[in-house]
Amino acid sequence: MAIHRKGQFLRVRCLDCDNEQIVFNKSASNVKCIICGKTIVRSLGGKSKIMAKITEVIR
Repeated sequence: MAIHRKGQFLRVRCLDCDNEQIVFNKSASNVKCIICGKTIVRSLGGKSKIMAKITEVIR
């Protein structure tokens, strides 16, 4: 039986400081870069707006 997830975890790179961190693509709140503080994920009530470079989709 396959497990169906409603979202995905993504490894993203901040466009300002090149820090990489893992975020959820359906985040319920905004996510900021832990190094420079720039918003990298903006919650839109469903799928989030990713405002950083996606480097990997984690399965």
